Amino acid sequence: MLEERESIGKRVRRARLRLGMTQADLAAAIGRTQGWVSKVEKGAIELDRTGIINQLAAALHCHPNDLVERPYVAGRASENQWQVSAAAILRELRRYDLTPVFDGQPRSAGELWLDTGRLHRLRDAAANVAIMKVLPDMLRESRALAEVSSGLEREEAFAIYAIECKFAHTAAHTLGHPELVAMACERASWSARLSGDPVMEAVADWMRVWDMWATADWDDSLALSDKALRSIEGRYEAGDPLAVRAWGTIHLRAAVAAARAGRALETEDRIRLAETAADRMDGGGEPLFDRHSLTFSSGNVQIHAVSVQLEMGDQAKALVLNERADPTRVESLPGSRRGHHHMDLARAWLWDGNRDKALRELETAERIAPQLVRNHPIGRATLRKIVYAERSATREKLRRMSDRFHLDG
Repeated sequence: MLEERESIGKRVRRARLRLGMTQADLAAAIGRTQGWVSKVEKGAIELDRTGIINQLAAALHCHPNDLVERPYVAGRASENQWQVSAAAILRELRRYDLTPVFDGQPRSAGELWLDTGRLHRLRDAAANVAIMKVLPDMLRESRALAEVSSGLEREEAFAIYAIECKFAHTAAHTLGHPELVAMACERASWSARLSGDPVMEAVADWMRVWDMWATADWDDSLALSDKALRSIEGRYEAGDPLAVRAWGTIHLRAAVAAARAGRALETEDRIRLAETAADRMDGGGEPLFDRHSLTFSSGNVQIHAVSVQLEMGDQAKALVLNERADPTRVESLPGSRRGHHHMDLARAWLWDGNRDKALRELETAERIAPQLVRNHPIGRATLRKIVYAERSATREKLRRMSDRFHLDG
C-alpha cells in the first residue's frame, strides 16, 4: 500500500515532466498552489475526489486511468479474466456493420428483452465481471436479429443492442477499460438512432456525459445534458413514464457535473428538478419495465444529493442530508448504487475526522459491492488514508509512551 500511495504521485510527476511542465504551471492550470502539487507528487496528499483527478488528467493530457493505475490488476488470475471478456466485446462492437457470425435463428425481440433481465440482476449485485462474460453472445444475437428482421422487430433489436452497449459501458467504466468505454458509447448512439425510440437517444447522450468527465469538460457535459433533456421535454411534460425516468436521471448526472464545476446553485437546482421527476414517477401507478436500465427513483435522488455535496467538499452537509434520507428508499437501490453511496459516506466521515465510522462505511460498501469498491480509486484512496492515519496515531502513542518509560529512541 505504501508503494501504491507513492506511485500515484510519481505518475503525476512523470506525466508533468513528460510535458516539460513545472509544478507552478500545473498548479495554475488546475487552480491550485505549487505547494499542493508538490505534496501530491510526494504522496503527502491523497487524491480522493474524482473531479480533482479528472482535472489533473486533463491538464496533463492523459487519461485519468493513467494516474490511478486502472485497470487495476488483482493478484489472482481469476479476478483478471474480465479483460478476456472485454476483448471479445470489443470484437463484436468493431464489426457492428458486418454480417453477424451467428449460427441458427436468433430469438424474438420479446425473448431477448427478457434475457436482459439477467443483466439487470447482475448489475444490481454489482457483478461487473459476470456482465462482461455474458455480453459477447448477447450482442451477437441482438445484432443477428436486426439483420434478419424488419419493421418494429428490427427497431427493437437495435434498442436491445443499445442497452447491451450501455451495460458494457458501465462495466468498462467500473473496471477501468477506456477503449471499451469509448466504443460502447459510440455503438450505443448508433443503435439508438436505429431503434425508433426517442428516449433511447437521450440515454446515449447521458452515457456521453459520463465520458466527458474524464477530461473535466464540465461545460460541455452540461450542454450535452441540456440537449438530451430538450429532446424528451415534450414527452416528459406529457407524462410519458419512460421520459420521466430519463429526465430525472439526466438531471442527476448534470448535478454531478455542476458540482465538479463548483456551481453550487445549479447543482441544487438540478437535484430539485430530479426530485420533481421522482415524485411524478412515484405517483404514476404500476412501475414500468426499466427498458432503458436507468433505475431512477427517489432513493437515487437522495444518494446523489449526498454525493454532490462531497464533490463540492462539504462533508458536513453531506452527512446531514444522509441523516435526513429515508433509509428504506436507499436500501431499495441496486447493490452497485448502495455500494457507491456507502463509499461516499466513508469519505465524508473520514473528512469529518471519524476514522472508525469511515472504516465501518467502507466495510459496508465492500460487503455490498466488493468488485466495485476494491477496484474503485476512491475506495482505495479512502482506505489508504485510514491506514496511514492509524499508523501515524499509533507511532505517536508509542513515541509518547517511550518518553514516559525513558526508552532510548
